[in-house]
Amino acid sequence: MGNLCCCVQVDQSTVAIREQFGKFDSVLEPGCHCLPWFIGKRVAGHLTLRLQQLDVRCETKTKDNVFVNVVASIQYRALAGKASDAFYKLSNTRSQIQAYVFDVIRASVPKLILDDAFEQKDEIAKAVEEELEKAMSAYGFEIVQTLIVDIEPDEHVKRAMNEINAAARLRVAANEKAEAEKIVQIKRAEGEAEAKYLSGLGIARQRQAIVDGLRDSVLGFSVNVPGTTAKDVMDMVLITQYFDTMKEIGASSKASSVFIPHGPGAVRDIATQIRDGLLQGSSVSHH
Repeated sequence: MGNLCCCVQVDQSTVAIREQFGKFDSVLEPGCHCLPWFIGKRVAGHLTLRLQQLDVRCETKTKDNVFVNVVASIQYRALAGKASDAFYKLSNTRSQIQAYVFDVIRASVPKLILDDAFEQKDEIAKAVEEELEKAMSAYGFEIVQTLIVDIEPDEHVKRAMNEINAAARLRVAANEKAEAEKIVQIKRAEGEAEAKYLSGLGIARQRQAIVDGLRDSVLGFSVNVPGTTAKDVMDMVLITQYFDTMKEIGASSKASSVFIPHGPGAVRDIATQIRDGLLQGSSVSHH
């Protein structure tokens, strides 16, 4: 109906390309326009000015010979001031952009090993955007933004990378566990050494106390009982300890049978043997 009335409507964010007898005439902005068809004017087509997005998947190979699929997202739009170039110079805009993306990615990624490719995604995206901007501006298009949204290695490569990462983490965990066990063993050894040291101090003090007690007993007995010598007192103390030992052996429920020669002469012999042993030990320590 609009064409019969020589009027045409152009929607918002869209421009129309007007021709006269097949030749470009002008760009029609959004709104209502008079289009006298009888003098050869007509609308050749419409061009959207909205932001468009093209996702491109490109397979390539890294420097360490790993095949990857690089997914790039290109955001672009036609420029209103160059609408005629955008409409007439390119027959398939998306295919043209895709070709440039392929060219840049396949020139950039093979220079990088796989790990570097993941780390330098922004540099790859910047290289793609710069190349597209130079190429597409001549055709009336603006490249708004370029993103490398994904780098997908082969499934076997991803599995191998996960196994390497898991092995590295297990190695770190094993080192930490070994270090913890080492610390525990060192602390245990330090504790045992400290315990033995303190036990030795206790035994030494116990023996010192016994010696001091025996000395005080001998001195006190010699003073209170005139005519007794230190030898007599030591014989009595040794015999007393002998009987105390016999008592403890008999009182212990876990003690085995012990056969000891017993009698007045045996007691004297035992006292003599103990005294001689103490004297010999004292003589050896002095020499």
